[in-house]
Amino acid sequence: MMTLKMFHCLMQKRRQQIDQKSPESGRSQIMGLRKKERHPVASFFHLFFRVSAIVVYLLCELFSSSFIACMVTIILLLSCDFWAVKNVTGRLMVGLRWWNHIDEDGKSHWVFESRKASSQESKTVSEAESRIFWLGLIACPVLWVIFAFSALFSFRMKWLAVVIMGVVLQGANLYGYIRCKVGSRKNLTSIATSYLGKQFLRQNTRDDQTS
Repeated sequence: MMTLKMFHCLMQKRRQQIDQKSPESGRSQIMGLRKKERHPVASFFHLFFRVSAIVVYLLCELFSSSFIACMVTIILLLSCDFWAVKNVTGRLMVGLRWWNHIDEDGKSHWVFESRKASSQESKTVSEAESRIFWLGLIACPVLWVIFAFSALFSFRMKWLAVVIMGVVLQGANLYGYIRCKVGSRKNLTSIATSYLGKQFLRQNTRDDQTS
């Protein structure tokens, strides 16, 4: 009997410990999900406009016989996508942005910026959002290029202008963010020249040591 009572007491204590820990574990799971996607609205609109433009392009002739209405709808979706990706989702989801400004002399300057990877800033960029951003940024322009070749070879010339608009607008964002990620051309040339200079100095020092 004593052993049964002791076993019963131990089981009650164990249940109390589990009940006390379960809310904390639930909170930790919720916090983990929040950390994975810190900007769900930006992630939604990053894909919404561009996917909607592709869906309208593929299905518009089934629901409407008006080419003008389909063209205007697709161009509006592409324009909204270009603005949202360039000005909002890139900055929030991956910490990148690019823009153009004109100085006092009237010269146009393109600026490509990448957020410095500090400990505080890295918390605002999650891996899930980064994958969503780059997947949508790369896959959709590839589809518009395929649509361009399809329209060209099938002699659908009236749709070719719409498809070229999709290639240009989404390709511009892809090019801009790749430049932000990799670095500007000046940075690339400086890295290349410094690397070649180091290799040249190493080669000269080796030749001097052997001689």
